[in-house]
Amino acid sequence: MSNNNKKEELIKKADIQKIADKGKAIYEAIKADYDPKEKGKFLAIDIDTKNVYLGETSAEAVESAKRKHPEVIFYVVKIGYDAAETMVRSFLENK
Repeated sequence: MSNNNKKEELIKKADIQKIADKGKAIYEAIKADYDPKEKGKFLAIDIDTKNVYLGETSAEAVESAKRKHPEVIFYVVKIGYDAAETMVRSFLENK
């Protein structure tokens, strides 16, 4: 099975709502450890182990996490911003 097929299968099997709910709860519990000193950076959170991976970009955080856990889908958050604010900023920056 190719890497793309493996990724597609992993995504199909994922419970996205569970990842979002647990990821958000974990982030809320550790938020004070990262915000404000790491504001604007990204965390990739493994909801099963509660391990977190910090990166300057979301891709960097996920790549770091994937090196340790290649078969996991991570909850990713931009430190210091809520999801709606992050989406609006992304939209405005890419216009």
